[in-house]
Amino acid sequence: MNLNIVLFEPEIPQNTGNIARTCVLTNSKLHLIKPLGFSLDEKHLKRAGLDYWQYLDMEIYESYEELREKYKDSTFYFSTTKGSEIYTDVQYKPGDFVVFGRESAGLPDRIRNSNTENLIRVPMLETSTRSLNLSNTVAILAYEALRQMNFPNMK
Repeated sequence: MNLNIVLFEPEIPQNTGNIARTCVLTNSKLHLIKPLGFSLDEKHLKRAGLDYWQYLDMEIYESYEELREKYKDSTFYFSTTKGSEIYTDVQYKPGDFVVFGRESAGLPDRIRNSNTENLIRVPMLETSTRSLNLSNTVAILAYEALRQMNFPNMK
């Protein structure tokens, strides 16, 4: 496995489906933290993942704390518009975790405040709009991490 992509309480099934497809095609594992804003057998979720859904390596957790306890010795990065470090300044390695927040609210303060040293962001213009689409942000970060790893086992 190359990366671990974590979605904290995802709300939009199409985003999760697109991210699942990215995970399959990059040999990354998808971790979902409940509550989910949709059913996993919802047709939109599966349509976005197309025929890749059956190949997805995925785990679901009841809470953020459950995930962190299971992988307590792993490196975690947290994607947030409030991050001080740009995502390209991080040195990623195989097995790292990148955590993304809810589409409507991002990561909660309690998670950001307890991980200030690993908050990363994708630069963008300051406007009245919120931020990039979640599935786009996941793809940007995943491909930078994979580029740094020389795209392991990818053609």
